[in-house]
Amino acid sequence: MEKTSHLWEYLPIVFMALVAAGFVVTTMLLTHLLGPKRKTKIKNEAFECGIESVGNARTPFSIKYFLVAILFVLFDVEVIFMYPWAVNFRELGVFGLWEMFAFMGLMVVGLVYIIKKGALNWEK
Repeated sequence: MEKTSHLWEYLPIVFMALVAAGFVVTTMLLTHLLGPKRKTKIKNEAFECGIESVGNARTPFSIKYFLVAILFVLFDVEVIFMYPWAVNFRELGVFGLWEMFAFMGLMVVGLVYIIKKGALNWEK
């Protein structure tokens, strides 16, 4: 029996990642070097769908917006993990069911923690 390294199986993934990173870096460099460099007062203003800008665009606002967005993404990823489980439900059997119960239990514990900390309380 011939022993071969399993690292060669990952070579296409590494190659794809390098090509993707190279494309991003090349595109950013080319747009920076070849793009127009005419900076005017009008171009530096914030554009809001054709409506005149009023005030400073850097006005701070509540961190609650960011917190709710991050929590939404966190619990939305839960659905991404549930889809493959649902597709292979019959093959995974009872063990897969208990694994999903454990996963969902951890998510519920996280949700209870978030609620107890008051992260979703908008009145504060």
